[in-house]
Amino acid sequence: MLGETQRVGLQMSRHYSGLCCFCACQQVKRRKDVGENRIRPGGKRVKIRHPKLKDVGGKGQSLLTQVLDKGRFVRLGQTTTLTPAKNMELRCKGNSIGWSYPTYLDTFNDSRLSIKHSDKYSQLILTSPSAADTGSYSCWVIVCDGTECEKDHDRAYDSYIYFTDKENLFVPSAIHFEIVYLRPDRSAVVPCRVTDPQAKVSLHREVPPEEITANGTQVTYDPTKGFVLQSPGPELQGVFYCKGVTKGTPQISTKYQLLYVEVPSGPPFVSLEASPESVRGGDNVNVTCTVLGEPEVDVSFTWSYPGQDHRPVHIHASWRLVNRGMGHTTRVSQSILTVEDMETIDFGKYICKAKNQHGETIVTTTIISK
Repeated sequence: MLGETQRVGLQMSRHYSGLCCFCACQQVKRRKDVGENRIRPGGKRVKIRHPKLKDVGGKGQSLLTQVLDKGRFVRLGQTTTLTPAKNMELRCKGNSIGWSYPTYLDTFNDSRLSIKHSDKYSQLILTSPSAADTGSYSCWVIVCDGTECEKDHDRAYDSYIYFTDKENLFVPSAIHFEIVYLRPDRSAVVPCRVTDPQAKVSLHREVPPEEITANGTQVTYDPTKGFVLQSPGPELQGVFYCKGVTKGTPQISTKYQLLYVEVPSGPPFVSLEASPESVRGGDNVNVTCTVLGEPEVDVSFTWSYPGQDHRPVHIHASWRLVNRGMGHTTRVSQSILTVEDMETIDFGKYICKAKNQHGETIVTTTIISK
């Protein structure tokens, strides 16, 4: 017979033993449900690794990363703010990667920029970045079918990077006085971009002094582009500048000359004239091919003439901007072909072909002998 104290102690021991068995059973069951440890047919216990959501690639998820100190990485969002002078290293996953970055880095063949490729990723390094390097940096996967390769738009990643510099609130420009062309059928941009997305920026006319209010419809401001003018008219012509303010003294941008364009987009509008039209042997003649077009659109000229490949000629090309009533601005491009000491072989049809980014136009004139 057990004493009363021994009997109570035995009951309590059985009670806690049952509780412990219950806990242990529940713990084993939980592990089995989660699948952290399972028995393979070979009898070995393996650890099942569930994929992390952020590691699953897909459209809209950026594979563009910045390499930090001590081998740490951070994925870049749509915009990123960095400190100037500190080297920047970007990586993009993939064994065939394309890159884009501010175009002036190519224009000036900047040695601070380098791109290296490996089997698993591509690397872009920019040493000693400055406020001028503010802009869009992007990478994309290149897919190939045989010898033809193209950009995979579903796996393209972009980040606009601000190199914030309190001494340079506006992104520096190599041009100290820029021209902005205004057209009624499209928007125009006054490109005063900033290095700090928190800056407050306003647009000002120089003469007469006036602030152009950004109303969110006809005039808007985008820190990655500048002031966007929707359907601008000739009343916006003149010299403008931008004023920016953060926590310190206001800063002024580059000045911009806004010019209203009269000529619509399209293939060249060409005229051809010979002076004089009727000549004798031994005379000199100029044949002038003239194009009226958009101010910033380049025009190339090609000539065909009777004495081609047999007679020497002089060809001189030039262009200039002119105002044509109501302040409209037009670009006049010319190519002048000169024939000296005319001979029989030089008489006949002269053909000028003018070409721009929109198309080409061919005109002809005939030089006859008196």
